[in-house]
Amino acid sequence: MTSFISIKSDFQTAQAREFSQKAYWVQSLETIFCSAGFHSLLLHRLAHFFYELQIPLIPRLISHLNRFLTGIEIHPGAKIGKGVFISGGVGVVIGETTIVGEGTLIYEGVTLGGTGKEQGKRHPTIGKNVVIGAEAKVLGHIFVGDQVRIAAGAVVLQNAPDRSLVVGIPGRTFFDLAEGDRDWQPHLEAKIIHTLLERVKHLEAELKQLKQEDFEINIQFNDQFKDYEAFCQESERIIKEFCDGSGI
Repeated sequence: MTSFISIKSDFQTAQAREFSQKAYWVQSLETIFCSAGFHSLLLHRLAHFFYELQIPLIPRLISHLNRFLTGIEIHPGAKIGKGVFISGGVGVVIGETTIVGEGTLIYEGVTLGGTGKEQGKRHPTIGKNVVIGAEAKVLGHIFVGDQVRIAAGAVVLQNAPDRSLVVGIPGRTFFDLAEGDRDWQPHLEAKIIHTLLERVKHLEAELKQLKQEDFEINIQFNDQFKDYEAFCQESERIIKEFCDGSGI
């Protein structure tokens, strides 16, 4: 009964996300015959059913057929909640001990895999209503909270709290959505960086004032930044890239 409810939810989600602008009967037919994401989950739930019964070979054969037909590889042991949708799907790999929460959206090229350094539970646990961007990699026995957004191409190696945005290589938790707050708020690391930048700007203003008062101040730059203005512009560019999530 649980499997039937999950399949029904998968079907409805695929209709809503992929064919929502068409008539209902067209949505239904195109989901049944043309949605690789829905097909992959349907086959996976069948494989997982046999896997939990500890029937040998059959689950892996179904998984292999799934990969051949859809380009999506899901190990029969992976646990996937209802209402999950795989968009596009080609190149998606989901490991054996992965847990994916309800309502999660997975784009093409995503890997939910291991690092090769762990035993037992070696794949990630994904919360509810998570969005994982194209080509993102979530690796190892880590926890991704509910309503997290993982940017395209990010490589996530550490836990991500609820309602956060993860960007960069390696993935950095750049924003946290405070409880009850409607706006995205900077993460603690970003707040610290912005505070340091404000202090630097304040010191630069004081230095400029001292120079205007005819104090003799000599500042030495290396050959790369002989021109102070060029140095400032290059620094601003590097800092902006960092704050926008280029990673450490």
